[in-house]
Amino acid sequence: MDNMSRRGFDPLTYRFEDQAPERGEVTEVAEGCFWARMPIGGRLNHINVWLLRDGEGWTIVDTGLFGEHTQGHWRDIFENYLDGKPVTRVIATHLHNDHTGNAGWICQEWGCELWMSRSDFYMCKVMAADGPSDVPNDAIVFYRRAGFDEARLDRYRSRFGQFGANIAPLPAGYRRITDGQYINIGDREWRAIIGHGHAPEHVCLYCPELKLIIGGDQLLPRITPNVSVQPSEPFANPLKDWIASCVRFREVLPPDLLVLPAHESLYEGVHERLTALIDWHEVALEKLYDLCDEPRRAVDVFPALFKSEITDWTFFPATGEAIAHLHCALERRMLLCEESDGVAWWRRA
Repeated sequence: MDNMSRRGFDPLTYRFEDQAPERGEVTEVAEGCFWARMPIGGRLNHINVWLLRDGEGWTIVDTGLFGEHTQGHWRDIFENYLDGKPVTRVIATHLHNDHTGNAGWICQEWGCELWMSRSDFYMCKVMAADGPSDVPNDAIVFYRRAGFDEARLDRYRSRFGQFGANIAPLPAGYRRITDGQYINIGDREWRAIIGHGHAPEHVCLYCPELKLIIGGDQLLPRITPNVSVQPSEPFANPLKDWIASCVRFREVLPPDLLVLPAHESLYEGVHERLTALIDWHEVALEKLYDLCDEPRRAVDVFPALFKSEITDWTFFPATGEAIAHLHCALERRMLLCEESDGVAWWRRA
């Protein structure tokens, strides 16, 4: 969702827009910090990935979707831009397969370690192990409760287990990243700052010396990252965690940073962006309250949250995000929830 259009202006300053790298190439955006792009499908088109000079080797942050096409771009980079030095570490900001897809492959190619947060590493392993025949009945109950009809449930069954197709097997072991941890990359100190809501433990990497932060999906410039409730934790409140993370990031980060996001453009204005992210969800909660003047299912509240048309492809993440907002409103005592025949109906408190 492009929430800048809702605010009526864009307070961010974009950098390097005319220097975006072509596939298989890199652009230096700070001393020893290089930007590459890997292709992904859909509206986003690409993921930004990062190469950091690391002494006698290289650290790679995020890796793109698994597949020969993306691996071909990585091979071009390995051949043309590493100055003959090896990849010595891969960092995945979080579990989603556009970030972890080639992590296992690169680690195997170079014999290097994978660094991740604990929750995201193990959840990624579990999700990648799910096959098409492993559809849990709990998930069917979850989506029926949200308002799915049988056709939509069949669509869910047909899509289940696809996560693993876009990710190479992760290593059996990994190096854990924790909040506040200092990581030496080259001769610089980077600090891990972990956010919650979009992923269980999303790692951002802040370098005070370079005045930049690798923001992953936590700090996207123009769209709000998906914050969803999943069948694996059906009564979670990830939106509460997301808003709290945005508040905390705004408190601990200085305002004059170059933000390196996982998608779209590099930018300055991190405090303004965090404020906009918080504001968007607060406004969405108010609109949700207004819409629930009559009982609604999760699939009925999309108009309060999304300006763009919900397609067959976006229906599932939209449902997860709708439930996240409903759960947050429930905890704030804005809404009540009543169940009838396995379906949850939401109305004003």
